[in-house]
Amino acid sequence: MEFTVTDAPARERFEARDESGAVAGVVTYQLTGNIIAYTHTKVDPEFEGRGVGSLLARAVMDDARDRGRTVVPICPFLSKWLGTHPEYESIVVRSTRKVK
Repeated sequence: MEFTVTDAPARERFEARDESGAVAGVVTYQLTGNIIAYTHTKVDPEFEGRGVGSLLARAVMDDARDRGRTVVPICPFLSKWLGTHPEYESIVVRSTRKVK
């Protein structure tokens, strides 16, 4: 199955849709100037285990890099994903606060 990721700025989220147009997953965000905070990733249970979360993560990070944005990864999924994708470190700002 193939998925397409698009930005839905009116909803402040990126959406991954399958070939039929069903929403398979989303990444929500808040944009302030040139800083984008990714706040939550959600994959519909029907589509779990198909790489939708990783597809969304790569798409949102590529979009941020292409637009010259600074990323604040609030979403735990995206933060963890970024830990294994150092190619995005130059655009990521991390908190010095320890998460429990």
